[in-house]
Amino acid sequence: MKTAFKAALLLSALGLAACNNPDRFGDGSGVNDPGGAYGSGYGDGSVSQGDINDPNSPAYFQKKIGDMVHFMVDQSTLSPEATQILTQQAQWLNAHPNYTAVIEGHADEQGTREYNLALGARRASAAQAFLISQGVSGNRLRTVSYGKERPIAVCSAPECYQQNRRAVTVIAQGAGS
Repeated sequence: MKTAFKAALLLSALGLAACNNPDRFGDGSGVNDPGGAYGSGYGDGSVSQGDINDPNSPAYFQKKIGDMVHFMVDQSTLSPEATQILTQQAQWLNAHPNYTAVIEGHADEQGTREYNLALGARRASAAQAFLISQGVSGNRLRTVSYGKERPIAVCSAPECYQQNRRAVTVIAQGAGS
C-alpha cells in the first residue's frame, strides 16, 4: 500500500512539474506572444526564435517583417497594409526555402462559432493565396482556422475586436511535403 501511495505521489509531482513552463512559447518573457503564441509549438519542426537582428531568424520574421495581418469586420479581403506585410513575408520565405508556414485564421468574438471558423478559414486562405501569388510554393504552406477560439485581446470593445480579426503566419523549419 505504501508503494502505491508513493508511486501516485511521484506521478502527481511529475505531472505538476511538467505543467510549469512559463517560457513554453519561446519569447523569453513567459508571456503569450500575440503573433504566434498558439502556433509556434507545433512539435513538427518548430525552432528557436533566434536573434531579432539576424535577418535569417524566425524572431526577425516575426518582429521586423511582421507575422500578422488584420481584417475589417466580416471581411477576408486583404488591405493595402496586409498586402505590404505579406509581400515582405513572401520575400523572406522565398529567400529561406528551408522554412514552412502555417497560416492561422482568426475572428473576433462576434457571431457564431461556425461562422467565425469559416471566416477564419477564408482569412487564412486569402493570405495563403497571396503568398503563393508572390512565388511561395504551395506545398510549404498550410492553413488552419481557429475562429474566435484564440483571441489575443479579451474584451467586448471595438479595439479588442480589431486585434482579433487577423491571419498569423507561423513559420517552422522543415521541408514542404
